[in-house]
Amino acid sequence: MLMFSNYTPQGGFDEYFAAPNQPRSCFEPLISSLGHLGLEEISRSHRAAETLLQQVGATFQLYSGDTDSGERILPFDPLPRLITARDWAWLEAGLIQRLQAIDLFLGDIYGDQHIINDGVIPRDYIETSQGWRPAMVGITPPLERWCHVAGLDLIRDEEGAWKVLEDNLRCPSGVAYYLENRRVMKRMFPSLFHSRTVQAIDDYPSYLLQTLQDLAPWTETPKVVVLTPGSFNSAYFEHSYLAQQMGVELVEGRDLFCEDGRVWLNSTNGSQIVDVIYRRIDDEFLDPACFRPDSLLGVRGLMDVYRQGHVSIANAPGTGVADDKLIYTYIPEIIDFYLKEKPKLKNVTTYRCSRAEDLDYVLANLDKLVIKSVSEAGGYGMLIGPHATTKEQEEFSHRIRTNPRNFIAQPTLYLSTVPSISHGEIYPCHVDLRPYCLRGRQQWISPGGLTRVALRRNSLVVNSSQGGGCKDTWVIQDDVSSVAVPC
Repeated sequence: MLMFSNYTPQGGFDEYFAAPNQPRSCFEPLISSLGHLGLEEISRSHRAAETLLQQVGATFQLYSGDTDSGERILPFDPLPRLITARDWAWLEAGLIQRLQAIDLFLGDIYGDQHIINDGVIPRDYIETSQGWRPAMVGITPPLERWCHVAGLDLIRDEEGAWKVLEDNLRCPSGVAYYLENRRVMKRMFPSLFHSRTVQAIDDYPSYLLQTLQDLAPWTETPKVVVLTPGSFNSAYFEHSYLAQQMGVELVEGRDLFCEDGRVWLNSTNGSQIVDVIYRRIDDEFLDPACFRPDSLLGVRGLMDVYRQGHVSIANAPGTGVADDKLIYTYIPEIIDFYLKEKPKLKNVTTYRCSRAEDLDYVLANLDKLVIKSVSEAGGYGMLIGPHATTKEQEEFSHRIRTNPRNFIAQPTLYLSTVPSISHGEIYPCHVDLRPYCLRGRQQWISPGGLTRVALRRNSLVVNSSQGGGCKDTWVIQDDVSSVAVPC
């Protein structure tokens, strides 16, 4: 406890401590192990861990607008986050339910459109979404799966309740850092793993490969490739990392061509048929003949081959509709419509600026709310009311009035905190969680996920693209002796 003697939770829900010097029961063994190591030794190993991450190229492009912008290592914090197996089983069930409903929703809006015709969601909300792809109307992806790789963002609120903050269903990123965090932790802090069972995550690449292979039922030996926009992309490390871990080829659009109703890969061994493309580029760049004609990143004719059922794309084009933050507000109705169930995982309270009464409330309370553009991600297009200037609030007020459909608002959430280390000091930092869900013939969710950390003091923004960091996330066996204070 000496190591945390000066640690003071800052309101809300702290995951390590219920109050100063009162650790939650499931954290007591870890806190004891950290205390035996000592802050000086942890800080020394932390610096070595950052060097190791730099050596493997675990970098990310930061767009902070200041002198720290540019390509740099993704900040890593060595104090792990813990989730009990009991909590994790409940989260898994909630994530599976949500993704089942979203898959049915996507199949419906690009098919018979029952949810629109029954008046549950207005047609214009669907068709004005930046993720809407008319070219997908009438297409049924293999296995009737649309979201093969999902990364939903979860938070714990002031009471410690888990909620869904956002759905990421197009090209969710971060899994390579999640895997590397564990590898670095096991190498630099092996004693922390002694005498405790932490669920393994090393098999994620194997499950990912199996999920992708499942999408080509027409062959017993599917050819899978990872399609990247190139080395200039901020997440290129992840693209190359996953290709290498799966043992498949990393390709750019110029490496592929369409002929005779198939997609082909140019290689030193001659042309090879490609069955599955794990794309890490957005829809509009996939095929210049179908989407953006100026795209140099995709493959001309790809969508024609896709319509013929001779290639699979993960995730399916058009899944971005369900990423739309306005559609997010309808997820409870979507779950009820398709599954006749109540959501196991609730949304954060959200106001639709497209609804008159919500619009009036939002405009009157800009200083208390977080405003989000429904089509942007990565912490962009956002106003954190309590931290915004009067001028910034006035600017957003104008933008909201001009295009109400483009904005939603949520209460300013004081996300749960976890201790983090900076400059030799331990202090509470806000965190979220991005679990990675795979859906091929089977469904599998990697234990834990990427915990993103708002490393800047008092910041609520955890996004890596804006200076956030990350932690290793452990799913551990429940402590049967735990009482009173929940984890």
